[in-house]
Amino acid sequence: MVADPVPLQLTAELFPNGISRYAVGGLLVGLGTVVIYVGTGIPAGASTFLESTLSYVSGQSRFQQYVSSRDWRVVFTLGIILGGLAFAATVQSGVITTSLYEAGTTGELYEVGGVTLWSTSVQPWRLFLGGILVGIGTRIGKGCTSGHGVCGVGSASKTSLVGVVTFLTVAIGTAQIVAAMGVSP
Repeated sequence: MVADPVPLQLTAELFPNGISRYAVGGLLVGLGTVVIYVGTGIPAGASTFLESTLSYVSGQSRFQQYVSSRDWRVVFTLGIILGGLAFAATVQSGVITTSLYEAGTTGELYEVGGVTLWSTSVQPWRLFLGGILVGIGTRIGKGCTSGHGVCGVGSASKTSLVGVVTFLTVAIGTAQIVAAMGVSP
């Protein structure tokens, strides 16, 4: 049996570096959400984890609803942050090599004391503004991409399906407009 070349060509155009890195990432995200759900009975969503962390410093009832489960949520949040830092310090900087990622293809590499480090080329003000806008979006959308996109769609939630279609449409449209304007990181 010979594979149809059109889908293969489309796949090659959509994923010029191969599909394996996305498949591995998707499997790890899926496994993580299953472990959290089986262990706690609560769907994983990063915006909820942020609100639970705020329960340590705010007395507002909105944040206090998470007091009973906030400790493991903080561990999850720290895992997201530390996982990103570990990836940047090892794989993106080239300390660990893998066929799934080519070091130095994004951001900037620099050396400090003989150690190669990686830094994003995105300006700090853009990262800050993007974070603020994402935070506002998660409140308006009643959740984040991990909550709606992974857990909500996985459980066939109509609200999450509408949310995912909406934020993907807006994100793709915004990226196209920004690229057409010639804006780069």
